[in-house]
Amino acid sequence: MDQPEMLLSPAGVDRLRAALTGAGYTAAGIAARLGPEITAAVARNDFRAALRVTGERDALDTLIRLYVCEQVEPEPAVASALAPLGLDEALAAGLVERVDDGLRAGVDLEAYGDQWWVLADVPLGARPGQPLRAEHVLGIGGATNTLIGATVRRPVGTALDLGTGCGVQALHLSTHAARVTATDLSARALRFAATNAALNGQDWELLRGDLTAPVAGRRFDLVVSNPPFVVGPGTTTHVYRDSGRAGDAVGAELAAAAPGLLTEGGTMQYLANWLHVAGEDWADRVAGWFAGTGLDAWVIQREVADPRSYIDLWMSDAGEAVDPERIAAWLDWFDAQRVESIGFGLVSLRRGGHDDPVVRVEELRQQVEAPLGAQVTAWFDRQDWLHERDLDALLAARYRAVDGLRLEQEASLGADGWEVGRQVLATTGGLRWSEEVDPLVLALVGGANGQLPLGEQLELLAMAHGAAPGELAQAAGPIVAHLVERGFVEPVAG
Repeated sequence: MDQPEMLLSPAGVDRLRAALTGAGYTAAGIAARLGPEITAAVARNDFRAALRVTGERDALDTLIRLYVCEQVEPEPAVASALAPLGLDEALAAGLVERVDDGLRAGVDLEAYGDQWWVLADVPLGARPGQPLRAEHVLGIGGATNTLIGATVRRPVGTALDLGTGCGVQALHLSTHAARVTATDLSARALRFAATNAALNGQDWELLRGDLTAPVAGRRFDLVVSNPPFVVGPGTTTHVYRDSGRAGDAVGAELAAAAPGLLTEGGTMQYLANWLHVAGEDWADRVAGWFAGTGLDAWVIQREVADPRSYIDLWMSDAGEAVDPERIAAWLDWFDAQRVESIGFGLVSLRRGGHDDPVVRVEELRQQVEAPLGAQVTAWFDRQDWLHERDLDALLAARYRAVDGLRLEQEASLGADGWEVGRQVLATTGGLRWSEEVDPLVLALVGGANGQLPLGEQLELLAMAHGAAPGELAQAAGPIVAHLVERGFVEPVAG
């Protein structure tokens, strides 16, 4: 299948790479030229100091002023900075564009990572008063970084990026996947993705079509997607955010497609929005997406917004003018669907081959130990360990409390002294879970030093409290499984 046309010819891409490399236009090169304080100011869109230190206008100065500080620069300086890429070729590709006083950036050209570059459309704000075009191609934003950090990064043979946009997720997949395939509905997005692949020395299979349609019948070891997940009546105004599906159907559609996309042991991860509907438990509703899929699922809700704030956010995101009629129509749709709020989060699915797959849908508001992808990997590993063990095997295993585990107690002063009420276990690493525990859990965790099998530990507890060991074992099995899943205790090998 033919690959999408690039913004530049293959030779032009080589010349652009030579120009960027020769100028030192890399993340490290820019940081060295600006220094940490000015770099931090630039991240806040304060370009004053950066413009002062780039006044000499060598090639790196000019590229920083043009693509980082969004300035209009003299044509001779830009032509020199982009050489050996010809100025006519840069103009034809849209890398720069003429204005009255010189040349300005026609695209966003970000030096990214250790030695990458990412081309995308200029972000909102670079053209004051100008909203984003319908086929706007996003660069590296908040949602992009969320998925990058959450992705499982184990080496795989094949990886798929659904709705690739400019190709940032595919770029990261290329670091641990032997072959990368990416899809997008937008021909414009695929042109950027093809250019970014070539610019960074990558060879991806790029296919045009709506999400999974171009790869029907194929399976992959890892699938990621930052899809157009904005929820509403199904109106499409911007392809990067609007799927054309009403409500949160795109999230449910990806869940339904996952079993046919994944190899045995394969993982799929995607960002999604979901509706909180009056009279329904949102977690039960989202869990219904995975019924009958045979996949282990872990859904993490990180944010919740009310309908009006949600509408304001996404209209502002695209630079759309305030339109009272459109806002009212969107709110009316939410009212008709009994939507009270909208959740945002991460869906992680795994084809584990289990007869009784685990589905967890929950909030995770606390800051977890980065990267989240490592925590997702560990969570699925713990599920595998638990799936392989019945109660007897759980009792035969030895456990240890994880490093940094804390016990927080609340006590009140009574007639007989301090009376401990609420007791909370908290992990200081990993997912940083905390939850209230009862005396049995506290005793199990306190005795989990890796020395005794759980069964022997329970016999000692039964003797100390006058309980029947068999009954205690039956009660302790699910408790220990929960403690392992949450990461409060971990099995000791051997």
